[in-house]
Amino acid sequence: MSGSRSPSAWCVDHPVATLLLTFALVLLGMIAFPRLAIAPLPEAEFPTIQVSATLPGASPDTMASSVATPLEVQFSAIPGMTQMTSSSALGSSLLTLQFTLDKSIDTAAQEVQAAINTASGKLPSDMPSLPTWKKVNPADSPVLILSVSSDSMPSTELSDYVETLLARQISQIDGVGQINITGQQRPAIRVQASPDKLAAIGLTLADVRLAIQQSSLNLAKGAIYGENSVSTLSTNDQLFHPEDYAQLIVSYKDGAPVQLRDIAKVVNGSENAYVQAWSGDTPGVNLVISRQPGANIVETVDRIQAELPRLQGMLPASVQVSVLTDRTKTIRASLHEVEVTLLIAVLLVVAVMALFLRQLSATLIVSSVLGVSLVASFALMYLMGFSLNNLTLVAIVIAVGFVVDDAIVVVENIHRHLEAGLDKREAAIKGAGEIGFTVVSISFSLVAAFIPLLFMGGVVGRLFKEFALTATSTILISVVVSLTLAPTLAALFMRAPTHVAHDKPGFSERLLAGYARNLRRALAHQRTMAAIFVVTLALAVVGYVFIPKGFFPVQDTGFVLGTSEAAADVSYPDMVAKHKALAEIVKDDPAVQAFSHSVGVTGSNQTIANGRFWIALKDRGDRDVSASQFIDRIRPKLAKVPGIVLYLRAGQDINLSSGPSRAQYQYVLKSNDGPTLNTWTQRLTEKLRANPAFRDLSNDLQLGGSITHISIDRQAAARFGLTATDVDQALYDAFGQRQINEFQTEINQYQVVLELDTQQRGKAESLNYFYLRSPLTNEMVPLSALAKIDPPTVGPLSISHDGMFPAANLSFNLAPGVALGDAVIMLNQAKNDIGMPSTIIGNFQGAAQAFQSSLASQPWLILAALVAVYIILGVLYESFVHPLTIISTLPSAGLGALIMLSLMGQDFSIMALIGLVLLIGIVKKNGILMIDFALEAQRVRGMSPEDAIYEACVTRFRPIIMTTLAALLGAVPLMLGAGPGAEMRQPLGIAVVGGLLVSQALTLFTTPVIYLYLERFFHRPKPAAELATTH
Repeated sequence: MSGSRSPSAWCVDHPVATLLLTFALVLLGMIAFPRLAIAPLPEAEFPTIQVSATLPGASPDTMASSVATPLEVQFSAIPGMTQMTSSSALGSSLLTLQFTLDKSIDTAAQEVQAAINTASGKLPSDMPSLPTWKKVNPADSPVLILSVSSDSMPSTELSDYVETLLARQISQIDGVGQINITGQQRPAIRVQASPDKLAAIGLTLADVRLAIQQSSLNLAKGAIYGENSVSTLSTNDQLFHPEDYAQLIVSYKDGAPVQLRDIAKVVNGSENAYVQAWSGDTPGVNLVISRQPGANIVETVDRIQAELPRLQGMLPASVQVSVLTDRTKTIRASLHEVEVTLLIAVLLVVAVMALFLRQLSATLIVSSVLGVSLVASFALMYLMGFSLNNLTLVAIVIAVGFVVDDAIVVVENIHRHLEAGLDKREAAIKGAGEIGFTVVSISFSLVAAFIPLLFMGGVVGRLFKEFALTATSTILISVVVSLTLAPTLAALFMRAPTHVAHDKPGFSERLLAGYARNLRRALAHQRTMAAIFVVTLALAVVGYVFIPKGFFPVQDTGFVLGTSEAAADVSYPDMVAKHKALAEIVKDDPAVQAFSHSVGVTGSNQTIANGRFWIALKDRGDRDVSASQFIDRIRPKLAKVPGIVLYLRAGQDINLSSGPSRAQYQYVLKSNDGPTLNTWTQRLTEKLRANPAFRDLSNDLQLGGSITHISIDRQAAARFGLTATDVDQALYDAFGQRQINEFQTEINQYQVVLELDTQQRGKAESLNYFYLRSPLTNEMVPLSALAKIDPPTVGPLSISHDGMFPAANLSFNLAPGVALGDAVIMLNQAKNDIGMPSTIIGNFQGAAQAFQSSLASQPWLILAALVAVYIILGVLYESFVHPLTIISTLPSAGLGALIMLSLMGQDFSIMALIGLVLLIGIVKKNGILMIDFALEAQRVRGMSPEDAIYEACVTRFRPIIMTTLAALLGAVPLMLGAGPGAEMRQPLGIAVVGGLLVSQALTLFTTPVIYLYLERFFHRPKPAAELATTH
C-alpha cells in the first residue's frame, strides 16, 4: 500500500483493528465514568485565609486599633495578597486575606502564621490566646448543615457533645474538610462576684482573679525514679467543678477564712452568655460541613449520612441530629436534569438524521460515532482530573451537535457517492478522503473558538476551563472517530439508496429545490443581500451595546440565607424575642422544609444586634415558588416585626463573596477619614433606597451603639498610687466576661469566667459600688473617687477596614428584571448625583466585582475568538481572504442570540456569552462547507465563481441543514429545560438556538454573495496543481 493513503482508507481495509480499537476507547470511557468526581461546578479554589482574634470585653475601637491594625501591618507585607479586609466588634476581630489565584494556599498559610508571630509582641498582653487562622474557599459552599437540638438538655452540655463527639468524629470521615459550629455555647465555670460583699470584706475583683489563677493549675510535677520502678507524680492541683472553686480561700478576715462562695456565686455556664441558636423552635447547634478540595461531594455526604445513625446512638436520647441542608440533593437533581437533557438531545439529533438520510444503516453509523465520542470523552475528563458537574455535562450536551456534524458530513458524502454508483468500499474511501480536510477545518476552527475561554482570568476563568476543555476534547475525539469508524462501518453496512419513485421527491429533495430557486434570486440581487449583511452587522453591534448585561443567573438551590439587623443598642433579651417572632413567620410559610437561626457572637456574626437564618426549602416540585419568589413573598410579612429587619438571599453554587453578606451584591467605600466616610455612606444609602431597582439595601455602619464613657481623674488616681491601667483592669474584671483561668480534661479544655453578679453587671450604676486597693495605703478606694460616668453617647458596633483604611460595606439585591450592568451604572450615577468627594473611593466586591472584570473583557474575548478562528482558517486554506467569507456568517448569529435573549427576558450573562462563543464555532461551519466545495470547483474544474458557489451551496445544502438542525436540537433541551440548575443552562441554550435560527435563515443567501464580492475584489485564481499543496 502507498504510504500516502489516508487513515480512513487504512481503517476501511482493516475493519477488525478499527473496531477493536474503538471498543478499547469505549471501554476506557466506561471505566472512567464511575470514577469521575461529582460536583455542582468545576473546582475553583479561591485562596483565602480568615484570621480570628478575641479579647472578650474589648470595645470595637480597641479591637480595631490594638488588635486588627498591628496584624494588618504585618499581613500587608505578604506577597501575592490581593485584598485585606477586617471587621472589629465587641471582643473580636475577623480579618479576611485574599490571594492571587496562583498563590499556594499552604504557602500563604505559613506566611500568615509568621506574620501573626511577628505581630504578637504588639498585641494586648491579656488576650486569652494568639489569633488563629483557617483556610477558606469562598467559591465552595458547605456540602451539609446538620442541626443538633434537644428540648431538655442545657445548651452548654449540648454544645459540648457537638464539639467533642460529633464534630471530631465527622472530621475523620474521608472527604470532610472544615467544620464550623454555629450557635455554640461552650461550657465554662462562671464566677459572679458581688460588689457589695467584696466591699464589706475589703476585697477587689483583682484579689478574686489572682486567687483563682493560683489555686487551679496543671503544671509538670516530675516523677520518682526508684530502684525497681518509676512513679509519675500527680496532684489535685486542678479544679473541675463549681463546688470545688466555691471552696477556694480567697483571703482571711479577722483570722477567719473567706471562701469564694462568701463573695460570689460559682455556677456552670457558658463562655459567652449572649449567644443562642435554635433548630426551628428548639434550642440547638449547627454543624456547617465543607469538603476537602477535590473531594467527591456526593460520596463525602453519603459517608457522613451513613455514619449519622451510629453517631446518633452515641448521644443521649434527648438529643436529635437532623439534616438541615443537603447540597447533594440539588446536585443530584441538577445532574439528573442534565443527563435527561443529554438523552433528549441525542434522540432529537438521531431523529433529524433519520429524516434526512432516510436509511437505517446511515443513521446507525452516525449514532455510533456520536456514542463512541461521548463515552470516550469521559476517559479524557478523568485523565485531566475533571468532575461531572453542570458545566462539563452542558459542554457534552452542546458537543452532541458538534460531534454529529463531523459524522454527518462524512456519512452524507459517502451516501452521495453511493448514489453515484460507486461500491461501498470505494464510496467510503473516496467520500471520507474528499471530506477529510473539510471535517478538520470545521473542527479545528471550532476548537479555536474555545481557546480564549482557556485564558479567561479569575474564578470565572477557572470555572470555564473545564467546560472549554471538555467540549474541545469531545470534538477532537469526534474528528478521529468520524474519519476512522464512520467510513469503516459505511464500507461494511451502508447500501446504495434505491430510487423507486423519482416523481415523488422526499422532504429533503423538496426543501433543496425550494432553496435552489431562492438562491438564484439572491445571486441575482447581490447588492440587496450585501445590504442585508451590513444591516445585520450593525444591528448586532448595537444590540450588544444596549442589551442588559448580567453576571450569572440567580439559582434556585433550595437554600436561603438570612442576616437580621436590629437597632445597634438592642438588648440581648430583646434580640432573642424579635428573632423568635421572625422565626414564627418563617415557620408558617408553606415552602419551608426546615430552618435554623441564631443570635449573638457566633461564627461570622460579631454583634448582638445581628443574627443569622438558614432556611431549607422543600424540593422544587413540592413548592409553588422559586427561592427568589419565596423571598419576595415573605419579605412584607417579615417587615411587620418591629425593630428588626431580616435580609434574605438565595444560596448560590457560585459564591464569590469573601465573607458574610446581607445580600447578593456588595459595594465598598473607603477613605482615610472615618467620620466623613460615615456621612457619605449614609447619604449614598438613602439615595439608592429611593431607587426601586435596589432591594434589601443596607450598610454595615451600625453607628447607634450605646457607649457608657468613664472619665478617669488621673491626678486623683495618682494620689492613691493607681493608674488608668488599674481602672481598666478593674472594669474588665467586672464587665468583660474575662477568661481568667482554664482547666483541661481528657477530651477538651474549658474556661473560668469572672464577672459581676447578674443583678449588677447590667447596670452602669454598679460602677459606684466596687473598689480598688491603693498600693500606697493598702486601703480600699471607691471607683467613684477616681472616675465619673459621663452622659451616654453613641458609637459603632463594628469597625471595618479595607486595605488598612476605614471602610463601609453596602449590600443589595436587585428587583426582578433589573440587570446587574444597569445597577452598576445607576450606582455610579447616584454617587455623582450626591456629589461624593473624590477622597472616598468605591469599588465592587464579590460577584459584582467579578462581573465588572468580565464585562470589561467580554469584547476582547469575542474578538479573541474571532481572531483565533481566522488564524486557523487562514492556515488551513493558505489564504487571507477566504476566512473572511467564512467569518461573515457570524453577525447574523450574534443578532439572533441577542434577539432571542431579549424575547425570553434574559440578561446577557456569562452563560449567554459562552453561548455566543459557541455560535462562533458552530455557524462558520456553513461557510466552510460552502467555500471548501466552491474553491475545489474553481481550481480543479475551472468553474466560474458564480457557478462554483451556486453548486457548492446546492450540493452541500443537505449536510448544512442536517448539521445546523443537529446543533439546534441539541441546544433546545437546554433552552426549554426546567428543574434544578435550569437557570444556569437556559441562557446558553437560548443564545445558541436564537443564533442558529437567524443565521440559518440569512447565511445560506448572504455568504455566497460575500464570497463573490471578495472574489471579485481579491481574485487571484490558483492552478489545479496548487490545490494539492493546499489540501
